[in-house]
This record gives sequence, C-alpha cells and structure tokens, in this order.
Amino acid sequence: MTPAACGQRLAQLWPALFAGGARPIKLRIQKDIQSRSPGSFTRAALSAFLHRHTGSTSYLLAIAKGGPRFDLDGQPDGEISDEHRKAAADELARRRANRAAREELDRQQRRNRAGLLRDFERTTLARANFCALKGVAEAELDHLLAIAREEAAQPPAPPRGRAPRHDARAGRARR
Repeated sequence: MTPAACGQRLAQLWPALFAGGARPIKLRIQKDIQSRSPGSFTRAALSAFLHRHTGSTSYLLAIAKGGPRFDLDGQPDGEISDEHRKAAADELARRRANRAAREELDRQQRRNRAGLLRDFERTTLARANFCALKGVAEAELDHLLAIAREEAAQPPAPPRGRAPRHDARAGRARR
C-alpha cells in the first residue's frame, strides 16, 4: 500500500482526523489505528504515511500553532508540548530560509543569463574568445542564450508574498 493509498483509507475510516486540513495527531496514534482496524494497514505502510503526513508543511504549521492533539474520532487528546511547537517552528523557518536561498539563486542565475545575452548581442569578439572571456563552455553557450531569450520574452514574476487584488473598475490586478 502506498502512503497516498494509506492516507485515503485513513480518511475514509476516520474523517474527523484525516479528512480536510491537517490536525495535530495524538502521540502513538499508530497503535490506536492498528487496534481499531487490525490487518487493514501494514506497519511499514502506516509508518510511511505518518512520516510523510507529519513532515508536511501544513502539519508543521498546525503543530507550531499549539493547542490540542486529536484522536481518531477528532476529540482532543493531550496538548502539543512546547518542545514540539519549537521543533515545528524551527523546521518551518529552515524551510523558508532554504526556499528564499533557492529563489535568490534563481534570480541571480536569471540576471547572469540576461547579462550574458546582452553582452553576446553587443560583442565584436569571436565566439570562442567571448566564451573564454565569460568562462562559459562553447557547447553550453547556445543553450544559455536560448534560456535567456525565453526569460526575456516572459513578463517579470510578481514578488512573493501578497497576491494582487483585482480592481474591478480598472479591470486589472493592483497591489
């Protein structure tokens, strides 16, 4: 059974806990699942699903907020410890930092390709000399220039964060 199939079956059996948004799960829920539905899930499949589920961003957000944990019937069963709240918040911060670093790297690479295209279109150097000057393998130049041309033809991406609101009077999005 795949983790996705396991999740679908759990949502059918216990929709109060597994259907809809992520809710903090009571500790040692696997034991409860096995006792209330013996033979329905292998230990490996259930472990794989729970590992994936409890590592999801939506689950970590629910844990970081604090509050109660829930049992299979959706009833409160214990509180989220400060240690677990902090661990979830730290993991979310780590993921945000990694995403920001990836986005910055993507922006920098895009700027580098745009500069390469601009310089290539203006150069009077021979192709081999241009590649040597820029530190680009001659075999990669055409590919990088094609990407830069595609990116130049695209509208700039909106900044992350707030989504633009739609201005019905003007018929366009505004910030």
